[in-house]
Amino acid sequence: MMSHHVFISGGGTGIGLATARALAPTGARFTLVGRDGARVQSAAEEFESAQGVSCDVSDEASVNAAFEAARDRYGTIDILINNAGITPSAPLHCMDLATWNQVLAINLTGAFLCSRAALADMYAKKWGRIVNVASIAGLKGGPYISAYCASKHGMIGMTRALAYEAAKRGVTVNAVCPGYVETDIVTKAAENISSKTKLTEDEARAMLYAGNPQGRLIAADEVASAIAWLCSDGAAATNGAAIPMSGGEI
Repeated sequence: MMSHHVFISGGGTGIGLATARALAPTGARFTLVGRDGARVQSAAEEFESAQGVSCDVSDEASVNAAFEAARDRYGTIDILINNAGITPSAPLHCMDLATWNQVLAINLTGAFLCSRAALADMYAKKWGRIVNVASIAGLKGGPYISAYCASKHGMIGMTRALAYEAAKRGVTVNAVCPGYVETDIVTKAAENISSKTKLTEDEARAMLYAGNPQGRLIAADEVASAIAWLCSDGAAATNGAAIPMSGGEI
């Protein structure tokens, strides 16, 4: 995997940044994208060959511009990590349509737009890796996260469909499905639940990972390690998988 160009959405923090750190020893070059341009640029400075690019993955023009900037700097895309996502948790009857649409636009449409933009490069080389950061919520339901569940179920469906399309063209498409990960998104989810229910933030936080038999949050580094393996030549036969990472939760 030496010197592959890796495009990571949501690359400025959490799982995205942890994935860049996991792949850095291979000599990879990185384009890290996110809505906060300063944050992704700061993250990129950690690596020998990396750039940070401001991008709203829900906007087609913004995605196309980010991929153009990526290719201008480091050439065609070899590996795509669709990691950008939001979780504005709330009971369904309290959720407005704008919030629902925003979750689907960022979490699902964003992965579609980035995948579509990267595939031409991968098909031309007859080699590529797409890893979608889904969630255990894409494999089951959960309270207060109806929009998030819908987006991640959709992401897994897209993963499986695209895996069939790409299978004979040297490209694998897989998803990792972690439980709640120790990142800013969990903190915000607990705050949102608390603000719309009678739960305290600590009670909301405990509720989020109560389904994990190990009784804990998942570390971003654990997810990054699985992603790094899926990007390797050793994972060439793994295609269309949705890998649960939640301590045995199903």
